[in-house]
Amino acid sequence: MAFIFTSVYTVKAQSYHQLNAADFEGTPERGSGNIAYTNCMVDFSYKPMVYKGNYNLTFFISMKMNKDRSWIDRMRVNSPEMLAEVLKHEQGHYIFAYLMQQEMQSVFNNMHFGSNYEQQVNTVFNAIKKKYSQLNTDYDEDTSHMQNRAQQNSWNLYFKSQLSQYNNIKMASNGR
Repeated sequence: MAFIFTSVYTVKAQSYHQLNAADFEGTPERGSGNIAYTNCMVDFSYKPMVYKGNYNLTFFISMKMNKDRSWIDRMRVNSPEMLAEVLKHEQGHYIFAYLMQQEMQSVFNNMHFGSNYEQQVNTVFNAIKKKYSQLNTDYDEDTSHMQNRAQQNSWNLYFKSQLSQYNNIKMASNGR
């Protein structure tokens, strides 16, 4: 799983969806030892406005799966059941990118900024980036890249819980 971060431009946001084999158009890296690889990008930019000494930042945060950099080694996936397992595992990497986008949106929208807003934004961004990079590493180590089915099931419950939490937050904020 790779994250590419930039604060220069905004890409078209991709809404959350269930991954399928067509989402993986890249060429497999056969020397990597992996059966599949999911490449997502979380991108953000912001527009600062100063009014009477108050700093207001408008954030544009998007998440996109890079289909041309994401791949499944179809030579090693030998059944529809195995493909389903691979997709379920890769969905976890996708979910981390989605959760990162959601957390950034939530945290930045609830912050108050001072004249050092650039440093504030970078500090928060780096902390969130570090958190999700570590979660991706832990996920692959704990599940042995999906081979440990008990751990995979545990992570699947975690993902379900996290997605539910963000959906509840969105529903509550839409009701205001």
